[in-house]
Amino acid sequence: MATGLADAVRALVQDRGISEELIHKTIEDFLLAAYKKKFGTMENAVVRFSEDGSDVSIFSKKKIVDEVTNPVTEISLAEALEYNTECEIGDELLIEIDPKEFDRVAVQSAKQKARQTLREIQKDTLFSEFKDKVGEMIIGYYQRERNGNIYVDLGKLEGILPKKFQSPREIYRPHDRIKALIYEVNKTSSGLQIVLSRTHTDFVKKIFELEVPEIYDGTVEIFKIVREPGYRTKIAVYSNRDDVDPVGACVGIKGVRIQAIVRELEGEKIDILKYDTDPRVFIKNALSPAEVETVIIMDEAKKQALAVVDENQLSLAIGKQGLNVRLANRLVDWTIDVKTRTQFEEMDISAEKKKALSSLFTDIKEEEEEITKISELPGISERLAEILRQNGIELIETLVSMDPEELSQIEGITLQDAETIQSIINENVEIVVEEEEESPEGEIEEIETIETEEEEEAYECPECGTPIKLGMTTCPNCHVGLSFEIEEEEEES
Repeated sequence: MATGLADAVRALVQDRGISEELIHKTIEDFLLAAYKKKFGTMENAVVRFSEDGSDVSIFSKKKIVDEVTNPVTEISLAEALEYNTECEIGDELLIEIDPKEFDRVAVQSAKQKARQTLREIQKDTLFSEFKDKVGEMIIGYYQRERNGNIYVDLGKLEGILPKKFQSPREIYRPHDRIKALIYEVNKTSSGLQIVLSRTHTDFVKKIFELEVPEIYDGTVEIFKIVREPGYRTKIAVYSNRDDVDPVGACVGIKGVRIQAIVRELEGEKIDILKYDTDPRVFIKNALSPAEVETVIIMDEAKKQALAVVDENQLSLAIGKQGLNVRLANRLVDWTIDVKTRTQFEEMDISAEKKKALSSLFTDIKEEEEEITKISELPGISERLAEILRQNGIELIETLVSMDPEELSQIEGITLQDAETIQSIINENVEIVVEEEEESPEGEIEEIETIETEEEEEAYECPECGTPIKLGMTTCPNCHVGLSFEIEEEEEES
């Protein structure tokens, strides 16, 4: 047959990615189909390839008989001796068929079947190759656009980037390099369809894996990604090692890593935040870049929370058209209501619950601001704090009991230093008040206890039995005159 068969087979292997064995099988089927079209059967047809694969032949296997009844499967002895002088009746003889003997219709039919078979083989081969690549990144080049869908040249085949999977921020031109996620692989009547996406959250995840080695090797892991393609992405990360900052690893030195990711996403805003098992902390982090004062759990079962922010942080926490808080809700899987402190006080909730929540808010605030050491006082210099420490004065409780004259007698502290210390204490008077109020409160409680004990000492009217108290002159019920002194004297006598 054709002397260029081996070259043609190698070209098919290289261009279409089909194995050599499958191509040989297709050629064999092509010849058998032509043989059947010519002779009506292919049961006695034999196809053989040369050892180097450069040639292929088709033979007709015929049985040697005395009298031929079926010329397709039988041959006479006299005719057989022309092919082989040693043959005998009953033997089987392979007679080579020249493909030129096949009629035009037979060849066309066989060619059509061969092409269809090759397409199916190619489709199956590519499907097997790409079905395991779903979710992986691939790079192609802009080829053409139709109805908003972009067709991407992927080398062996063509991919499609549907309009719904394109970021609204991105604009493409012919021959542009396109990096996308393999979203779906489908078999169609026209071939294999590779659906690409640049809006899926896994696309962002793959970019982070490429740009951040700590994520690729598992040192830093991504908890969850939520995204509004083209506008903002929030990604929660955590570290498996105490010495690795997950957020810092993603940002990179001078922000070099996050800048590369933002460029790939055409300027889309990205918030990288730390995941925390405590929902209060996680919600606070999720509302970044806004600063949240505190988070109050309103209903844990329904996953409803209230985030309290400063007035100037409210618009930042909510975001343009509610985008920031909406993404935060999806990230933490809670319903977050953002309020200022004033709005929280005006909320229409039960007085008891509001008091409890306000108390919680106050406790958190006080806990954050509570200080006990002199070195923690705002405005105190390291020099003064060190001098006081060397003289055994470390706690604010000790310092508030000393006046400026006593302080100025300490070596190294001038009268001006003493006045400065006194001024700092006055500015933080709430700490002094908290410590000094303990004693009066104790006295008040003691007085109230005495009064209660006195109130418990009661008498009865001798006339009507109505309860009366010590010091009454008339009964409130029967208005009889009362005299406790007389009763005491009578009891003594």
